[in-house]
Amino acid sequence: MRKLENEVLEILFKGQGKLGLSGENNPVKVSISQFYGIEINDFAVTVAKTALWIAESQMLKRTKDIIHMDLDFLPLKTYSNIVEDNALRIKWEDVVSKDKLNYIMGNPPFVGAQLMSQAQKDDMIFVFGNKWKNVGNLDYVSCWYKKATDYMYRTNICTALVATNSITQGEQVPIIWKPLFEQGIHIDFAHRTFRWDSEANIKAHVHCVIVGFSYTNKSKRLYSSERMQYVNNINAYLIDANNTFIESRQKPIFSVPEIGIGNKPIDGGNYLFTKEEMYDFVKTEPLSKTYFRPWFGAEEFINRKSRYCLWLGNCSPSELREMPHCLQRVQNVRNLRLESKSAGTRKLADKPTRFHVENMPASEYIIIPSTSSEKRKYIPMGFLKPYCISSNAVHIIPNATLYHFGILESNVHIAWMRAVCGRLEMRYRYSKDIVYNNFPWCNPTDEQKVRIEKMAQGILDARELYPECSLENLYDELTMPPELRKAHQANDRAVMEAYGFKVKEDMTGKYRWYSESETVAQLMQMYQELTGHERDGK
Repeated sequence: MRKLENEVLEILFKGQGKLGLSGENNPVKVSISQFYGIEINDFAVTVAKTALWIAESQMLKRTKDIIHMDLDFLPLKTYSNIVEDNALRIKWEDVVSKDKLNYIMGNPPFVGAQLMSQAQKDDMIFVFGNKWKNVGNLDYVSCWYKKATDYMYRTNICTALVATNSITQGEQVPIIWKPLFEQGIHIDFAHRTFRWDSEANIKAHVHCVIVGFSYTNKSKRLYSSERMQYVNNINAYLIDANNTFIESRQKPIFSVPEIGIGNKPIDGGNYLFTKEEMYDFVKTEPLSKTYFRPWFGAEEFINRKSRYCLWLGNCSPSELREMPHCLQRVQNVRNLRLESKSAGTRKLADKPTRFHVENMPASEYIIIPSTSSEKRKYIPMGFLKPYCISSNAVHIIPNATLYHFGILESNVHIAWMRAVCGRLEMRYRYSKDIVYNNFPWCNPTDEQKVRIEKMAQGILDARELYPECSLENLYDELTMPPELRKAHQANDRAVMEAYGFKVKEDMTGKYRWYSESETVAQLMQMYQELTGHERDGK
């Protein structure tokens, strides 16, 4: 701020010094006495004070060069505005009164909901109290948003905080932002996700957002790495759309096939084999051959890695006793479960040939990786035969058709997923309760539905042109085959047509398709209408 002030002084003075610049006439209006801070680490407090003094000294020297006269600076004055304390426990009014304050800024600690210490969990309860729902799912940084909102009440103070992008994604959004919005705050500006690299030798990459908010209505500015744009509204997902909150839902909002996770063995790896390991096992235990089935997690599906599961759940006791090596695997699993600290896992030891979670459709089903790279334009999904067993690293949709596949693999659904899903670093985390169950499906005509099915089959056919290629390679933006890209684009157009996502240009009279931001805004509007009908009992 002093640097900016010096730039202003340079314009005002234009290299000409003036006499009598003291007291109220002193051109320097910004001083360290105007800055307040709270820091829990004593050494950091000392560093902050010293850094402020150094910065003030450096900027004052530059001011002298601009106005060509001496200004009193030494001796250094001690200001007690940087306080050593826990920012979540201390009353901010004890540090600075509201009538003195204009802005709150900071980058609070980045600690995930599952990684907090007991002291940090106690801080969360202290800030949010016992009535705030699902606080246990919030990251530690959310405390500062709550505390700033409470402190700013009935003032014109503005706050801007750096936080991990998780507070604007997935299940955390309605938990933290819905009550804050109801309290009356608005997001004034935001910088969407960017990577913050540590300056340490061992680089730590944190994916962050900056959110500026207040109780006052201002013009809205939305920033990304490419540009800044003025928008009508910034919602909690940092999208130019209505203030919609996508809340966890157990069943789909539309009448579509239900989604679930795959199978969770809790077997210590005893039932899982590479192709080579399976061949070796079958050589020593020939009767086991009929009990091996292909196994697919996200990695196996996307990278076409061959892995197999020894599924003995339907094996009779007499058959099992004829296979001593299989019996040993069953014994290993039973022992593993008995030694667990979890009472539920120990109980599973009573049925060691069965999995903890079993989800094996009787017919062909869609598979969706739970985690997928953000560098892909589409999430690679596909169909698996019923004899294939999926792991809990994927979602599966039994009874799904080509039509469902076409919608899910379209840019419409992917735009929705990108907007509301949680993230693992920057990778997409596809979820059942947030992404799939809340997705607003369209109501196509019979002709539109047939067209979507045709385009969906075109995607599968284009993949089959490259049988030796993994989905990892096929969906790399640099190496994606033109036939596959063309098939996806045709499917996108068919789906957008069914949604009515195109508009006529006023000047040319031609039609154009919705942009991704327009698509998400419209989907959120559809979601609001659907959930409104639910509340009305329709």
